[in-house]
Amino acid sequence: MNSRSIITALAAAILCTCMKLTPAANEEAANEEAAKDGLAPASSPGGLQSGVHEQDFDKSVRPQDDFYRYVNGQWLARTEIPSDRSNYSLFVMLEEGAQRDLRAIVEEAARSGAAVGTDAQKVGDFYASFMDESAIEQRGLTPMKAELARIDALASKRDIAGYFGHAQRIGVIHPFTYSVAIDEKKSSEYVSVVSQSGIGMPDSDYYLSDDARLKGVREKYRVYVKDLLAMANTPNASAAARLVFALESKLAKAYWSRVQSRDDEKTYNRYDLAGLGKLTPAFDWNAFLAGAQVPVRNVKAVIVMQPSYFEALNGMIADVPVADWRAYFRYQLLNTYAPDLPAKFVKRHFEFNDRTVSGIEELKPRWKQGLDRVENAIGDLAGKMYVERYFHADAKRRADQLVGNLKAAFSESIDSLEWMTPATKEKARAKLAQLNTKIGYPERWRDWSMLEVRRDDLIGNEMRAAVVVFERGVNKLGGPIDKSEWDMTPQTVNAYNDTSSNQIEFPAAILQPPFFDVGADDAVNYGAIGAIIGHEISHGFDDQGRRYDGAGNLSDWWAPQDSEEFTRRAKLLSAQYSALSPLAGMHLNGDLTLGENIADLAGVATAYRAYRLSLRGKPAPVIGGFTGDQRFFIGWAQCWARKYREDELRKRLLTDPHSPGEYRTNAVLSDLPEFYAAFDVKGGDKMFRDPKDRVRIW
Repeated sequence: MNSRSIITALAAAILCTCMKLTPAANEEAANEEAAKDGLAPASSPGGLQSGVHEQDFDKSVRPQDDFYRYVNGQWLARTEIPSDRSNYSLFVMLEEGAQRDLRAIVEEAARSGAAVGTDAQKVGDFYASFMDESAIEQRGLTPMKAELARIDALASKRDIAGYFGHAQRIGVIHPFTYSVAIDEKKSSEYVSVVSQSGIGMPDSDYYLSDDARLKGVREKYRVYVKDLLAMANTPNASAAARLVFALESKLAKAYWSRVQSRDDEKTYNRYDLAGLGKLTPAFDWNAFLAGAQVPVRNVKAVIVMQPSYFEALNGMIADVPVADWRAYFRYQLLNTYAPDLPAKFVKRHFEFNDRTVSGIEELKPRWKQGLDRVENAIGDLAGKMYVERYFHADAKRRADQLVGNLKAAFSESIDSLEWMTPATKEKARAKLAQLNTKIGYPERWRDWSMLEVRRDDLIGNEMRAAVVVFERGVNKLGGPIDKSEWDMTPQTVNAYNDTSSNQIEFPAAILQPPFFDVGADDAVNYGAIGAIIGHEISHGFDDQGRRYDGAGNLSDWWAPQDSEEFTRRAKLLSAQYSALSPLAGMHLNGDLTLGENIADLAGVATAYRAYRLSLRGKPAPVIGGFTGDQRFFIGWAQCWARKYREDELRKRLLTDPHSPGEYRTNAVLSDLPEFYAAFDVKGGDKMFRDPKDRVRIW
């Protein structure tokens, strides 16, 4: 997914058991069952595994009516969401497998007594500093004293601006984020970027909506803010909490919507420091940069993603008393580090942020929380160890081959577009040819030599790691573009497309069953990891990615009539998804999910083309009663089996640019004529969509 909307699926692995072939003695019965469902007869050529998880099927559901439940119905029926999870899926199962592998590595490092400064010492002692609960209880709020005192000493508007910068360095939420990224209109340079932030609930709707459930969350949030402040001995915590909530509500009112914030043209607003000062005259940017320890001379320009938000923030800087800002920062500091404080803070943080917001019933086991700390702070250090122990070169080779095949298929797809003019096709192919692919893990690992990790200093470790990460970004200003850098760790079950560098990344942990099975027939692999690769390639050509050229610059390379036709088709797709209602009274936001939906649709279409090309004109074998085309679409559907708690689903409908798993299956396939042919879908079937209403973009 593109650099502003990376996949939210928490993938984690399981070595799924592939279905064995139907024995010859059972072929007649299998053929009869296949005929009932409009499927091809069974066959069992020697040695092949189908990759189809037929034990998860619900054969009481016709594939022509609900393909998602036909493929995943039994899995959905028997699977319970673990008490420490907001949702559960094959992605999460794969993630849990990676966690088990990582736990062995990290706990071994914690026991090893490795020399100070080594990777093993840093990883092991970071983990151990979180696992020592008795020491954390004994220290209480002592690790926070210096930071709380810093906040108490804030006395002026200049001090407030300086603390914004300091908060950024140590990873504490404040009203905006400052980062360094590739300049989207000058991709040979890095530039500073600022974007709206600063609220403690997931989205501005939680502050502003009249929805009864969100109002309930809002009232519980007020209590949570007061409780956290009171537990830290804040004078008149109730009044302070009211100030915090009022301040956050003002920020929320100024927020751009998520649809507005995903528009890469509207969010590219370049200012020099003088111009930034005119936009926000009440805010001292020099004080901010000093607090963040960013040399002013290196900040040649700043991209402001939401200018009107910063104008509103400027008014707040002018009008909100310093004392209110002190209360706000005190709360944000405590909320950020509550999971690392004594048990009463951990419990209260969980009760609101996990149970109230997402419906999670139980806190994760301590070891999982410890791995989360390592992953979030120094994940690529642990990833280096993970790759050495668990990643196999043959998976990388096979994935490289698949990527090559998918790129060739996408190129053919461009050639076949009846609605695109030759000049635009040529530029699209040129962009595709420049696409860079990274598989498995970085060729060059990040330098963590500046990080000090102490076994008895958890919060210090967290803050020092945040500073190293922040300074690593700041140090890019004025330097060459590093296209070898990864934005995900190898143990992440995910993938993404970075449009500003025109490259896609597939970490090691996603290259496992059920997404990628080196022992399975190609059909399911193309339907699973092939379609995921196609999805990432397609992000470079979705409604936002298409605006970037092959060098990664925001640049209009489209003929006007082609752009108009793309937009027309994209609006039809948005309308399809906006009509879907996963919860009573709530619909998908087709504009918010448009980029991901385009990538899903194009990704499956591209992977199907690549699969057919891989057959080189030969017929695909029938395995277990399923044709190659049928196994391909089953492979896609198997990827998206997922269950959500209602509160989590509600949150995702407001905030997640991805559609729920059911619609990533059924809504996509109902637009593809190849699916209709594979499963004999006809008018009157629930998966049927009138041909005039089907959308095909790539």
